Formats: sequence, structure tokens, C-alpha cells
Amino acid sequence: MGNIVTVTGMVLSSMPVGDHDKRLVLLTKERGKLTAFAKGARRPNSHLLAAATPFVFGSFQLYEGRNSYTLQYADVRSYFTELARAQPEIYYGFYFLELADYYGRENADEGGMLNLLYITLKALMDPRIDARLVRRIFELRTLVVQGEYPQVGACVSCTEKEDLRAFSWRRHGMLCKACAAQEPDAQAVDASAVYALQYIVCIPLQKLYSFTVRPEILSQLDRVVGRLMEQALDRKIKSQEMLELMAGG
Repeated sequence: MGNIVTVTGMVLSSMPVGDHDKRLVLLTKERGKLTAFAKGARRPNSHLLAAATPFVFGSFQLYEGRNSYTLQYADVRSYFTELARAQPEIYYGFYFLELADYYGRENADEGGMLNLLYITLKALMDPRIDARLVRRIFELRTLVVQGEYPQVGACVSCTEKEDLRAFSWRRHGMLCKACAAQEPDAQAVDASAVYALQYIVCIPLQKLYSFTVRPEILSQLDRVVGRLMEQALDRKIKSQEMLELMAGG
């Protein structure tokens, strides 16, 4: 006999199954990433029609069977409907969902990743913040949640905390001026970019999207964080292709 469980989470993806059902992937605080079937969710009069959609955040009541979950009811807190009408923000949003899916694990506490995803989608709709900056903040903070982030508070070679001038992907962290001269892949980074990297890694979550940067600093974050993500991922996220097209390659 199955049990009824209630989880807090977000719909990462939704695909049709059969004539009337949907297969959902949820990221949940209590049980990590899971798959749930929403029976009849494609029917126009279904009470699950609106909830069985990507970006939906709330509480989900699930029937836990022997091999799968079935969605019974959803108490939706946010549909993020405004995101669906915004371009290019919607493409960034799908990328964030896919990245959360990539890192999501079954039967794990995914509260940290879920909270990051929620506030990131909120930030994505703030016209004061460049969507490119939101992307790089989300990516780097995702590496923090996953324990894969680089050393940005001190030189990765000598531990010096002052005069950090470059980033090394090979050494996975910042380098001071003296050590940068000895590292072949050292990439010069402005002091403002160093501060931005440190801020993203260390700041409390509720203040994560409380800053903006100049275009030249954003370009440096693009280079540093973009390369970090290439190293971290063992495959390309599908929605990256659209983001690359929008960026011109």
C-alpha cells in the first residue's frame, strides 16, 4: 500500500505521456529530484492542468507507489507566468531548470538548490539586473551548493589574500601578482571582478542579486565562470545552444 507524501518543490520539466497524462520532474527539498505522473493533466478541465508545467513552485501532494509517484494535488505559490512572456529571460529560465536537473539527486536534501533556483527566477524578472549577470551568479553559486567552487578568497598557490590579480582554471582559483607570473594559464582579472566573485561565493542567499557590474566586468565574469562550467559539466546543457545563439556564437 502506498503512502501520501507532501513535498515542497519546483517543476523542472513536463512531457506528455499517453493521451491525457504528463510526466513531471520535480526538484524537492525533502526527497531531491523525483519523477511524478500527473494523470489527466492534459485534459482542459483537469485540476492539475496549470500545476503540471515547468517553473511552477509550491507544495505537491504525491501518492508514493512501489516504483513511482503520482501527483494528487498542488498548492501553487508561484507560476512564474510573467517569465513565459519575457525574452530572452525565458531561455535563461529553462537553462536554470536544466542545470538544476543536471545536479539534482534522488533522496537528497535539495533545499539549498531549490532556494537558489527560486530567488534566481525572481531576479531574472528584475529589469535592473542583466540576465547575463543572473546567469553567471546562478552558475557560480550552483558550484558553491555542489561543493565544486574555486578558491577566490586567497591565492590558490601561496594563500596570499591581497593583490589578487589573475584566475587559473588549471589551479581552480585566484592567483596573486607574484604567483600569476609563474602560471601559464593565468588570466588577468580586475579588482572589481575579484570582488564580484568573492561576493557571489560568500554572501547570504537573500542578498545574492543585490548588485550590478559594469559591462567590462561582466565580460570577465563571462570568461571565468563560463570556463568553470565547461570544466564542471560532462555534457552540454541543451538550452545552452539557444543562449549561445543569442550571444552570437
